[in-house]
Amino acid sequence: MRVAAVDPTADGNTRIAEIDRERVLVLRSVRGVRMRLNLPLTHFLGVSVRAFPGNTAAEGCMALVLEHRDAALSVPLQYAAETEDLDADWHLWARTLGRPLLTGALQAIPAIPVPIAIGTSAPRRRRRTALKKRRPTIHLRRMWGRVRIAHTVHRNEREIIAPE
Repeated sequence: MRVAAVDPTADGNTRIAEIDRERVLVLRSVRGVRMRLNLPLTHFLGVSVRAFPGNTAAEGCMALVLEHRDAALSVPLQYAAETEDLDADWHLWARTLGRPLLTGALQAIPAIPVPIAIGTSAPRRRRRTALKKRRPTIHLRRMWGRVRIAHTVHRNEREIIAPE
């Protein structure tokens, strides 16, 4: 995904971030010098919801931000007017990128443990599967034996190499 973000230190006040499942590529130009920062996704802290103060171009907006330790490298992912609009997308971005959800203080929200019912698995149904017509049933009746190969172990011997 390619995202254009506001960057006051860059030429033209914009920078471009390309987000992949494994990396984030930040493209910007500062004083005529082009930069390409290739950052692994593991260097980012997580996904947070951030409110913009009144003096920015996105006045009164909320944004989903992929947070980095260096605030200049944080990447805004999506903008909205209300927090409720971003709630489902916040969880989706965090799950897609494999990063934790962050609060306003950049603290990770602990995962809520989900109880899992553990029991015996259901027996296999052989007659009603899609593979029934593709695989022979003779293998179900055949008894498989063990193949035992006696391995020869040579101890305290020198290796003999034949000359060419």
